[in-house]
Amino acid sequence: MPVQPRPPAPGGGSGGEHVGAPPDDHAVGLAHFNSLPFAAAEAAFLECCGSLRWAHRMAAHRPYPDLGALLAASDEAGYDLAPGDIAEALAAEPAPCLHHDAPRAAHLALRAAHAAYESRFGHAFVICLDSYAPSQHVDQVLAGIRVRLAHEVDEERAVTAEELRRLARSRIVELVTADPCR
Repeated sequence: MPVQPRPPAPGGGSGGEHVGAPPDDHAVGLAHFNSLPFAAAEAAFLECCGSLRWAHRMAAHRPYPDLGALLAASDEAGYDLAPGDIAEALAAEPAPCLHHDAPRAAHLALRAAHAAYESRFGHAFVICLDSYAPSQHVDQVLAGIRVRLAHEVDEERAVTAEELRRLARSRIVELVTADPCR
């Protein structure tokens, strides 16, 4: 499914729903992030998007004056990804998973849907679920796969790239919103 929760990035988070958080919530985290050594920043960015070229570019353009500038840079770098960069980012996405207590039927349905998607398009299904409650994630993933299986390859490539950009933005917000002292 690859969705967000990812393991916490160095000094940061997992891809939550903090896009509407007040700017003050980001100032300390952004300052901390801007001060990280290049390698640590690049590693943190790799947790947001698995393209090494994207992460390198994002780390190299620091410091970012504010969250808006950081997110704009993320979008710009995302739009510049070549097909190989997108493939690299997709390969780095975490494997789909459900809570172990989820019904067996849900696990089977999700596995079957992912297999059908991967067979058709040759890569993992990604979707940003920020606007949905966790209880809706499985339904949204299954519905998303169902709709996107009808796409032509080029159309799905564009949708996938947009979902990767949305995931990266969400993970960046979590990264700079996280308490740097944790």
